[in-house]
Amino acid sequence: MGMDRRDFVKRTCVGGAGLLLSGVPALGTEEVVLPVAPPIEVREAPLAKKSSLGMPGLYPGRVVEVADARAIVDNRVSQPIVHEMLERGLKELTGANSVAAAYAKFIEPNDVVGIKINPSGAPACCSSPELVREIIEGVHSAGVPLKNILVYDRFGYEIDLGSYQALMPIGIDVIGVQDDLLDASGYEPNIYCEMNFFGEWETRSYMASIVANRLDKIINVPTLKDHSASGITGCLKNVAYGTFNNVARSHKEPYSFTNPLIGVMCTVEPLRSKVVLNIMDGMRMVWHGGPLTQNQTFIYPSGVLLIGTDPVAVDTVEMEAVEKKRKEEGAPSVWKHDPNSITKDSREFYGDASKNLFYRQPGHIAAAGKLGLGVYDLKQIDHRKLQIS
Repeated sequence: MGMDRRDFVKRTCVGGAGLLLSGVPALGTEEVVLPVAPPIEVREAPLAKKSSLGMPGLYPGRVVEVADARAIVDNRVSQPIVHEMLERGLKELTGANSVAAAYAKFIEPNDVVGIKINPSGAPACCSSPELVREIIEGVHSAGVPLKNILVYDRFGYEIDLGSYQALMPIGIDVIGVQDDLLDASGYEPNIYCEMNFFGEWETRSYMASIVANRLDKIINVPTLKDHSASGITGCLKNVAYGTFNNVARSHKEPYSFTNPLIGVMCTVEPLRSKVVLNIMDGMRMVWHGGPLTQNQTFIYPSGVLLIGTDPVAVDTVEMEAVEKKRKEEGAPSVWKHDPNSITKDSREFYGDASKNLFYRQPGHIAAAGKLGLGVYDLKQIDHRKLQIS
């Protein structure tokens, strides 16, 4: 932990796609050699003093997993059960004796708090409105007025698909940074990552203005799902690709540079210092077809929350859950880079768990750990499991 970001970028340029994959089982001679990641230049907002609350936060390496079979039944999420799960999980994480006291460890009454949802995959699988409402209530109980609590994501049209505006409490702003793929008006021109992956015309990805200039703290609410390019979409990807624009260019079939881009983006200030808590929504686990699948065959009602300040540790636990489920279903590991698995037909990908659009890059989690964002070694993670029912 603590490796300098620019030094790390130089290492990715000479280390190749196998960087940080030590400890991963050999997957066969059919594995392909992936292209080397290009250099990434970062321009960020200088901070006089970096926040101790920022990634990996107050509890590095600690992940609280809360499970309750009653949380989701017949594809319906029970808010009373989620309320209990979240309360138990936050108390276990922080040692606080109340939800308000738990949130008070991360936020102050005068903060503007952003709740970063993941509406991608709506309506089949996205950040559950029931969970988001409970988080809002908890933040409010810590003294933050409703007018200072914002629910946001990059794409307004995905928020519309999830009907979040209608499902949030009165007084809560629901904000989409951009309304279409070409809208760049909601981004800060002086904070960006610059890299050229495939000879694209625009080589910069800019930070959302709401993150750079408006929010004081961010509570990250990703969903538990796999991803066709990055292996999984978890805490790291939700705030990285949900904060910067022009990121889809990082993967062009069949190759992906989500590793190391996801981790590098998460280190950029002020994003790094503002993300203080991760509450992963595992009500529905997408084990194949992520992030956009609507195929219920690949969506498992797991009824789980993963809670922690360390995004790397939470994503590592998530990765193990996705891998376990894929193995149970007879699907190949997300680490497997078999040319025979690659298809250009998205319909085939969404219907066949043995097929994929890209050579996935789950190594982005360990790479983020090397950048000092958290603990990626399972043996060093304090994984606390609470089974309620």
